[in-house]
Amino acid sequence: MITYLTQQLHLPLVEASNLLTNFMGTAAFTPVFGAIIADSYAGRFWTIAAGGALYQLGMLGLVVSALATALRPPPCVAAALSTPACQRANGGQLAVLYLSLLFTALGSGGIRPCVVAFGADQFGVGGRRPGGEQKWSFFNFYFFTMGLAVLLALTVVVYIQENVGWGWGFGIPAIAMFVSVLSFVVGYPLYVRVKPGGSPFVRLVQVVAAAIKKRKEAMPEDAGMLYQNKELDAPIAADGRLLHTNQLRQVINLELVHLVVSSMCTIVLGSSGNSDDDRCC
Repeated sequence: MITYLTQQLHLPLVEASNLLTNFMGTAAFTPVFGAIIADSYAGRFWTIAAGGALYQLGMLGLVVSALATALRPPPCVAAALSTPACQRANGGQLAVLYLSLLFTALGSGGIRPCVVAFGADQFGVGGRRPGGEQKWSFFNFYFFTMGLAVLLALTVVVYIQENVGWGWGFGIPAIAMFVSVLSFVVGYPLYVRVKPGGSPFVRLVQVVAAAIKKRKEAMPEDAGMLYQNKELDAPIAADGRLLHTNQLRQVINLELVHLVVSSMCTIVLGSSGNSDDDRCC
C-alpha cells in the first residue's frame, strides 16, 4: 500500500506513512464498536455480513481508484526546472482513497471481532455440531487459511501489483472478498445464530451497584444461597453455569496488604531519609 501511495498517487513518504498509520489505527479500533454492536443489538451473523459489505465497498473503491485515470495523477514525466516532475494527487482523488480506506476499516470492525466467536457458536452447547475434535479441526483450518491468505497477499498479490498492474492487484482481493461474503450469506439457513444479549455495560453497572449496595452483607457459608441465574449464565459459561469463587477475594486482600506495607515503608523511609531501605518494599 505504501508503494501505491508514493509511486501512483505521488504522495511524500512521510505523508503516505502517516496516512497508512492512521488507517491501520482506525482498523484496529473499530472492532471494539463491532463487538458491542454484535453482542448488544445485531448479533454476530448480521454484523459480519454488514462488515463484509462495507469492506467490499472499500475494495471496489480502491479498484476504481487504480483503474480510472481521473482518480489518480498522471505518470511522472521529465519537466522543466520550474515545475515538479511528478504531480501530486489532488483533493478529489485523495477523497476517494480516504473514503475507500474508511469503508475497509469499518468493515474490518464488523468482521474481526465476530468471526472466531461465530465459528465457536456452531459447536458444543447450543450448536448443531458436537465440540471436541471437530471444533479443534475448525479452528486449525481457520488459522491455517488465514496464514495462507497472508502469505499469498505478501507474495503473489504484491508481484501482480508491481508487474501486472494495480487494478488487478486490488481486483483479485476484491473478487476473493466478494466470493467469501456471498458464500457466507448463502449459508444463512445452516448457521446457529445466537441472539444478542443486550448491552454489557448495563450488566456491568448493575453488578457494581449491587456490590456497593450489599457491601455490608455477611457472606453466607452455603454457596447455594448465593444469586444464580441459569438463563444469563448459559451463554457465557462452558457448562451453562458460572461457579462462585473466592479467588478475587484473595487478590483484593493481597492488594490491601501490599498497599498497607507500601504505605508503612514510605512513612519509615520518609522519616529516616535512608534511600538504601528501598529494598524492604
